[in-house]
Formats: sequence, C-alpha cells, structure tokens
Amino acid sequence: MPHRANFAVASSKMMRAIACLGLLALSVIPTNAADLVVRYDQSQLLRLPRPASEIIIGNPSIADVALQDGNLLVVTGKTFGVTNIIALDANHNVIQDQRVMVERDDRKIVNLHKGTQRFTYACTPNCEPTLTIGDDEDFFNRVKSANTSKTGFSTSTSDKGASSNNAQ
Repeated sequence: MPHRANFAVASSKMMRAIACLGLLALSVIPTNAADLVVRYDQSQLLRLPRPASEIIIGNPSIADVALQDGNLLVVTGKTFGVTNIIALDANHNVIQDQRVMVERDDRKIVNLHKGTQRFTYACTPNCEPTLTIGDDEDFFNRVKSANTSKTGFSTSTSDKGASSNNAQ
C-alpha cells in the first residue's frame, strides 16, 4: 500500500507541474529573433535594405508606419497585438515583410484592480493615471478627456504665441 500512496503523490505533483507549464505556454506569444517588438504608444526605427515606394500595414489599428527618406520606417505601436508590414519597391517587389509585435511596457506601470475593473497608473516617479486600453470604461474616459483638454490647451497656447509673433 505505501508504494501506491507514493505513486499517487508523485503523479499528483507531476500533473500540477504539467498544468503549470501548459498555462505558461499558453500565456506567452512566441517571438522570433526577426520580430520587431514595439511598445504601446512608443516608436521604433526600421531601416530597409533599399528605398521603398509603398508600405502595406497588415492591421493599421495595431501599428502605424511613416516612411522617412525612402528606406527608414518609423513604426509606432497603437494597440496591443501582432501584425506585419510589407515594403515594396517601385516595381512592386517585396523588399521586406516584417512581423511587428506591439506589447505593453510594464516597467513603472501599476495596475489597480477592484473586482473586474482595472485602473492603470504610470509611476515615473509619481503615479499618474495613464490611458490604457482595457481599463475601466469610466476611468478610461476621464483620463482621455483630461489628456484631450491638456493637449488642446497646449496646442491653442502655442498657436496663439505663433500668431502674436507673426503680428509683430
């Protein structure tokens, strides 16, 4: 009987270990060495081997691309996910087909959870609310409104300054 009990304990531990490994494997999207990893709301540069005349974005809601000087791409992460960017030359030949992964920069980010609601703060060094997809809808809308007001205030102030400088 003791032999069976030891087997049951070992089998139970092995099953838990396998379950943990399975959950870990499901929670991570594998990246390839050639993947371009861009952080949400940040940009990365991608230099092409030769000038491109056309850029195709697989899912423009995930990443945005601006072509600079023909062979330099500025890739900006717009939301979380995986997409690709295809660069074509003037003859529609593929220069590069690049997989892009947009992920969250978790450094100095704090998530507060209240039941099913999430509230995200960037702590650099003081914690301030940050606009993050997936946060509580009311919290998200308040942060969005505050950001829009701040941006509008800054833009209108700088525009007035430019107008008064031109008037002199």
